[in-house]
Amino acid sequence: MAILRTERLTKVFEVGVRLKKVTAVRDVTLSVDEGEIFGFVGPNGAGKTTTIKMLMGLIFPTSGQAFIFDAPIPSRASKARIGYLPEHPAWYEFLTGAEAMDLFAKLSGVPSAERRRRCDDLLGLVGLSDAAGRQIRKYSKGMQQRLGIAQALAGDPAFVILDEPMSGLDPVGRKEVRDLIHELKRRGKTVFFSTHILPDVESLCDRVGVIVGGTLRDVGRIGDLLSPEVKSVEVTAAARDGARQALAGGRVLAEEGERVTVSFADAAEADRAVRALVAAGGELVALTRHRETLEDFFVRRLGEAAVPEPRAG
Repeated sequence: MAILRTERLTKVFEVGVRLKKVTAVRDVTLSVDEGEIFGFVGPNGAGKTTTIKMLMGLIFPTSGQAFIFDAPIPSRASKARIGYLPEHPAWYEFLTGAEAMDLFAKLSGVPSAERRRRCDDLLGLVGLSDAAGRQIRKYSKGMQQRLGIAQALAGDPAFVILDEPMSGLDPVGRKEVRDLIHELKRRGKTVFFSTHILPDVESLCDRVGVIVGGTLRDVGRIGDLLSPEVKSVEVTAAARDGARQALAGGRVLAEEGERVTVSFADAAEADRAVRALVAAGGELVALTRHRETLEDFFVRRLGEAAVPEPRAG
């Protein structure tokens, strides 16, 4: 079941005194299925936040349409089951974490009899129970991001939209947020999040959408998008004399005594070198076949987008 559907969603801004038209998002068509983690990937300025603001009804599309739970966006029905973390959340910093959560729960329509328990549960979920009585201005960036996820869950939404949730976090903070997103899926939530941090996408997402220059270039499972071809083969061996010569066709990456690590651009060439190595009395320590990563794919897509299309003759 598709929780989110967009159909040729487009946003054109008029900028400057001459009201020049700039297309920020062009014909974005995608769907997000119930229970999945969907990564919306693109470089800064690609149109990720503009798309999310249209999904939240904060700005209106120039053309196209979108639906959440088959309710058109924007509408009260489409917003009723959504939780949202903006890229740059603004806080009443003099409030404590507990006071802020009580406010968010009240705004989300949580009954007063249930509010305290809901807030305590959510602060516990994001690891802020011990800091609940501390003012938000004393929270670290990572703590504020976790509080932001907690407020997005205040109304117990089925669909959670997170705009750049790992932005500006150190490795520990990124891991905490990744763990939280995994936990949301375990609890039956559907998560849509935007990011330009590709390792987080590979470790989290069921599917991804790649947006470049406002245009959605690809949508699918990461394994289906990446090329299955071997890009290079890395061979680590203990070898000397004639056995060492068997690896001469590769590029030396590291060398220490008899141990050497060599990279081959061609898999067949690497296989021949390993056979020659063993025949000459060398010892194969490790062999690693490197395939295309999401980062490789992303850079390739950026390069393709930068190539101008040929003009009609």
